[in-house]
Amino acid sequence: MTTQFNPFRDLDRMLGSQLARPSYPGMPMDLFRAGDEYIAEFDLPGVDPESIDIDIDERTLTVRAERAGRADDVEWLTHERPTGTFARQLTLGYGVALDKIEAAYDGGVLTVRFPVAEEAKPRKISVSTKEQAKTIDAS
Repeated sequence: MTTQFNPFRDLDRMLGSQLARPSYPGMPMDLFRAGDEYIAEFDLPGVDPESIDIDIDERTLTVRAERAGRADDVEWLTHERPTGTFARQLTLGYGVALDKIEAAYDGGVLTVRFPVAEEAKPRKISVSTKEQAKTIDAS
C-alpha cells in the first residue's frame, strides 16, 4: 500500500475544523416563536446552574454562564469542550412583555420564554354603523 504525500492535508484538516465551529462555541442557541411566546434554548451542558445569570438592561437581555475547567494538572490530548465564562446578548423588540420573562434550566438546556405583550397581539376591531348606534341609544 502506498501513501500519497499531500503537504496541505494537515492545514486543510485544521482550517476545516476551525471554520466548522459555531460563532458562539460555548452557548449555541435556538430561537423560535410558539403561539404567543418566543422561546430561546441555550445549550449549556456541564454548567453549574448557580453560575447562570440573566439580566435585562433597557431592551437587551444578557445571558452569562460559567463552565469550570479541570483543576487537575493534566496533559491534554484533545481539548474541544470550551471552559470559562460565556455570554450571549439578545435585543428584545417592543412586542415582548419584559415583566413576564421566565427561565428554566433542565438537562443542560437553559430555556428562556418571552411572552408576546398584550398590545402586540393581533386583535379584531369591530366597526359600528349609525344604525347600530341609534338602536343602542334608543334602548
